[in-house]
Amino acid sequence: MEQSREQRREAAVNSQLEGSGRSERVDVAIIGAGPSGAVAAALLRKRGRSVLVLERQHFPRFSIGESLLPQSMEYLEEAGMLQAVVEAGFQYKNGAQFVWRDQATAYDFRDKHSPGWGTTFQVERAKFDELLIQCAAKQGAEVRFGHTVLAMHPGDAPVLEVIDENETRYEVHARYVLDASGFGRVLPRLLNLEAPTGLPTRAAIFSHVRDGLALDDFDRNKICVATHPVHRDVWFWMIPLAGGRSSVGCVAEAAFFDLPEAEREARLRTLIREEPTLNRLIGDAPFLMPVRQIGGYSANVERLHGAGYALLGNAGEFLDPVFSSGVTIALRSAHMAAKVVDRVLNGETVDWHAEYDVPLRKGIDTFRAFVERWYTGELQDIIYYPRQTPLIRRMISSVLAGYAWDESNPYVAEPVRRLNTLHEACLRM
Repeated sequence: MEQSREQRREAAVNSQLEGSGRSERVDVAIIGAGPSGAVAAALLRKRGRSVLVLERQHFPRFSIGESLLPQSMEYLEEAGMLQAVVEAGFQYKNGAQFVWRDQATAYDFRDKHSPGWGTTFQVERAKFDELLIQCAAKQGAEVRFGHTVLAMHPGDAPVLEVIDENETRYEVHARYVLDASGFGRVLPRLLNLEAPTGLPTRAAIFSHVRDGLALDDFDRNKICVATHPVHRDVWFWMIPLAGGRSSVGCVAEAAFFDLPEAEREARLRTLIREEPTLNRLIGDAPFLMPVRQIGGYSANVERLHGAGYALLGNAGEFLDPVFSSGVTIALRSAHMAAKVVDRVLNGETVDWHAEYDVPLRKGIDTFRAFVERWYTGELQDIIYYPRQTPLIRRMISSVLAGYAWDESNPYVAEPVRRLNTLHEACLRM
């Protein structure tokens, strides 16, 4: 019988490996040990699958995205990680405060439309990410740090070409591959999967400060999102962390931060002092690390799956940091993909587009509608509207808490139409 193309390719790979002597097989190979990779690994181990996690860096390592959303807690709990997270001593979080000039409003995520968790944590990601992958390893996932994926051969029997820090090359034959590489976007880069995002190119400059916040200064249990008093499309975050630290940063279109690296610290300091609330709280607070900059982080792909692989979290799509949706989308994708992969490995016929891509993007598109209207100012008009209806306020709070897949919420079922109608109503009243 004539061999298929995939069978011929696998035979060629096996022939090459006979010379190198290094061939490994695993049920699921996961690229990246961040939150989505760790949760996917733990969930697949609970289903009895062999899992290999390949991570280019060594942990702990710094990462941005320190304010979680309550929806994330459900996935951490199912992955067997909740107790470790609760006991780690992270800063408790129950909501978000928004400020602009002399206006301020706070959303308590416990007062929301959707059932489920209403509280979460604000975390130093180096500690948080290391904790999650340690939990996955304790559940039997094999984790290799300092191992870089050089190439991916998709198909019914996908193969990864890997190199370690000793420049030893080997290949991993997996029954399925999950890309959880975050901003590294390994498979989109290797397989030319990138697609336009439709969002402007934005950047952020940020650092940590010793905040010295007194109890009556600011509610440490909430993230602060502040709009620049002059430039309404420029905004700040202040995320209180455990131990008297806060993460602070400013986001704007990339050209706004077109300056030499040596001037970043002075630029961030000046911007903080221009915003009245942040100036009062942390205007002169010393930076605890060099001011960093990231840009061009918004990303998209044509589809979130292919022959023998699926993309998780930021490896597939990242919108914007304004509503802290990144980790929630990452964990949601890990939760969904683990279930579908398990069915694939059981020999079931699976429609990845209908069962993963479409439902995952539903929540992403909800966040997208909110993000787009934040930058036009429409969502800010809604948030700062002085006579908010409690029912609608709880619906908005649910989305801000991460429940962007709960279609019992009209602002999830029809986010664009509902937000547009609500904004028009706010302007008329």
